[in-house]
Amino acid sequence: MSDAADRILLVEDEESLAESIRYSLEREGYAVSVAADGRAAIERFRADAPDLIVLDLMLPELPGLDVCRMIRQESTVPIVMVTAKDSEADKVTGLELGADDYVTKPFSIRELVSRVRAHLRRTQMQEPAAAEEMHGGSVDMDVDQHEVRVDGHGTAFPPKEFELLELFLRRKGRLLTREHLIEEVWGYDYVGDTKTLDVHVKRIRQKIEADPHDPDHLITVRGLGYKFVD
Repeated sequence: MSDAADRILLVEDEESLAESIRYSLEREGYAVSVAADGRAAIERFRADAPDLIVLDLMLPELPGLDVCRMIRQESTVPIVMVTAKDSEADKVTGLELGADDYVTKPFSIRELVSRVRAHLRRTQMQEPAAAEEMHGGSVDMDVDQHEVRVDGHGTAFPPKEFELLELFLRRKGRLLTREHLIEEVWGYDYVGDTKTLDVHVKRIRQKIEADPHDPDHLITVRGLGYKFVD
């Protein structure tokens, strides 16, 4: 059973589905608030300060992608998107906007609850880091303050991007396989595909590389994974 202090904002306009998800999450001990449209989602987010957001992309009033973009401008709270089966472009766009994960309709509510539990557990299990700074290429990272500077300029990194970049900097020059990266950052029980990892790497490159399409530091090792070099 999870700590009841964990607050989840569920953004879903299909009433029956929202009730089913809410019931399942509350059985796990989470405190759940529900918003049925995009504008209400922003209001609830600002009022409730949730620990995690489950966000459907097909919403009235304000599309889910816009909701994701607005939340990311204000917070690094984990966001699990809910997308339609045929909306591959929306999945990629959502991940590029800063969402941490996605599930595809139709989905098992048990799977969704498992994703939520995994994201919250990883957040809760992170121990306060000893004050330290790491450097690589144009990047300076203050782990204790959760801050990243690129070429001396403060740059926002949502939680999963920060974890990935920290892992790359800690193991500079070493090949990190895709499987290892997913297990370290998303957890051994992650059940999604590797597209999530690829999109997060793409976002990191856009922030730290002079030319993201021809990176100097975050290098792809074809067929195996990635490594960070100075």
